[in-house]
Amino acid sequence: MRKDSFIYRVFDLYYDGFRHMKLGRTLWAIILIKLFIIFVVLKLFFFPNFLSRHAEEGKEADFVAAELTERAVPE
Repeated sequence: MRKDSFIYRVFDLYYDGFRHMKLGRTLWAIILIKLFIIFVVLKLFFFPNFLSRHAEEGKEADFVAAELTERAVPE
């Protein structure tokens, strides 16, 4: 990669900045912990797999289509 490219300069800015910070490792640890909480813990507890509970195996597309058409048609 050329050293005058934009991507290299952005990478070098962040790499050099975190390398010379005294709290760089602590900040990365906090960032990784927060990402773990957001993507793993919240997914497990607040976003369950609805289709696996309500649709038959292999019929997920049919279930979604039926639900969409039933809700779209006013009674």
